[in-house]
Amino acid sequence: MLLIESTRNETVKRARQLAARKGRLEQGLHFIEGDKLVREAVVSGAELYEAFIEEGHELMAAVLEGAGAKVYTVKRTVMETLTLTDTPQWVCATVRTPNVPAPEYYPEGLIVALDAVQDPGNLGTILRTADAMGAVGLLLGEGCADPYAPKPLRAAMGSIYHLPVWQAKLEQELIKLKEQGYTLVCGHLKGGSKLPKATDRMCLVIGNEGNGVSDGVAELCQKYTLPMYGFAESLNAAVAAGILIYELAKSMRE
Repeated sequence: MLLIESTRNETVKRARQLAARKGRLEQGLHFIEGDKLVREAVVSGAELYEAFIEEGHELMAAVLEGAGAKVYTVKRTVMETLTLTDTPQWVCATVRTPNVPAPEYYPEGLIVALDAVQDPGNLGTILRTADAMGAVGLLLGEGCADPYAPKPLRAAMGSIYHLPVWQAKLEQELIKLKEQGYTLVCGHLKGGSKLPKATDRMCLVIGNEGNGVSDGVAELCQKYTLPMYGFAESLNAAVAAGILIYELAKSMRE
């Protein structure tokens, strides 16, 4: 293992650039921090590039080297420079960002599609919920937040490595899904109060936080509105998505 003591080290500077989208695109990498997320990446077979670890964690260092990462031992001051959290844990890593094009033929099951969901925390939370409820993939349309940015990665808690995240033109892919026998459902204020009958091929579309689903996307879907029993007129996108994902996953299994 190599020792890094300076916060001005070039390897450290390169890793810090991954906090910005430009750096992630240029390097083809994303940055993860914390024991749980790093372990999820290793177990899931993600391609680790470099890892940074504080002294006293030799077993984890061996695990990371076994996973193919170039491992550096760093001082606490360097770890604090690398990470974005106020109280960083003792390990972080850079990971090769997978290129996952939309498939020609989608797998059977529940697909969650996002139409310009821009809040990073919402995106990460929806991804985690989709994973927990057994979805087979997440489809991101244009205008969505970057799923490999630090905040979505933290919110997803490792789910980014459990199911494919496709990025494509949403309307085009929804037409394809419809042709392949999928029932398309979207949350919509003008929708009905009853979810469509579950099939083994369902796609749930969640719209933008402020504007909901776009008109073109809504026309392709069966519209559903969540019943409200209190005074709030709407729900946070991730909360609404969580309820709908749960209801669809449950009905698909029944």
